[in-house]
Amino acid sequence: MATIRLERFERAHLPVLDELAADPDVLRFTRFPVPIPPGFAEAWWSRLEDGRSSATREAFAVVDDRDGDVLGIAGAPQIDRPARTAELGYVIARAHRGRGVATQALALLTSWGFSELLALRLELLISVENEASKRVAARCGYLREGVLRSLHLKGDLRSETEIWSRLPSDR
Repeated sequence: MATIRLERFERAHLPVLDELAADPDVLRFTRFPVPIPPGFAEAWWSRLEDGRSSATREAFAVVDDRDGDVLGIAGAPQIDRPARTAELGYVIARAHRGRGVATQALALLTSWGFSELLALRLELLISVENEASKRVAARCGYLREGVLRSLHLKGDLRSETEIWSRLPSDR
């Protein structure tokens, strides 16, 4: 099992977005647009910078401690500081799945959410079909609250999304 760390996402990490955007599972289970538009990584970077300046978004590179390889991304696409809530998310490159990387990344991200954001509620939005991500959420102490019907639109298809949450008082 790889040991990982989270590094503040910087422009130098952008190539991982291109790798992730080429993965059919990432396109299926995340909010990456389909098809990926030209300039996607730069547009994503711009949204991240805007979110950082308003303290409503943050992202981290998931980095292998042994060799410094970037294995994926993790972050908070939505932070509501007045409400002390945040949506968290994680995407691991195909070659690094099944080794506990996503679980470690979510555990670190959860700790960050509670300690740095002082969040009172953390949320995950997971495709109902993404069994692997649901297992990660459960291993990290998140509880499934229900299904948000027809939440996301990709092309002409709307998808069902489970909402999972964790509070500081949860195990």
